[in-house]
Amino acid sequence: MGQNDLMGTAEDFADQFLRVTKQYLPHVARLCLISTFLEDGIRMWFQWSEQRDYIDSTWSCGYLLASSFVFLNLLGQLTGCVLVLSRNFVQYACFGLFGIIALQTIAYSILWDLKFLMRSFRTSWAQL
Repeated sequence: MGQNDLMGTAEDFADQFLRVTKQYLPHVARLCLISTFLEDGIRMWFQWSEQRDYIDSTWSCGYLLASSFVFLNLLGQLTGCVLVLSRNFVQYACFGLFGIIALQTIAYSILWDLKFLMRSFRTSWAQL
């Protein structure tokens, strides 16, 4: 009988907790989903010159084109995050964020970096 009382109390607590937090959970879930993009966009803001110099040295494209790429990347990520969090044009925002991933994969040579891919594969495999 003691275990049933404990389960009843736990269920009552969970119901009360969900009633209070129900309206906030979708926003928290969206924030968790876009947190990587938000962090990357903020990091780009603070590491602007390093990002620009890396793109310029990797692709030898010049200061203006490298700056344009970093700006496009920064604007795309932060705009996508704001749109997802505000629940406006979510489908387009997701397509935009996917495009940013594709752009970064090519620009940062992630696709051809075997060491990076193997490290990511090993980490993903270990989590299974």
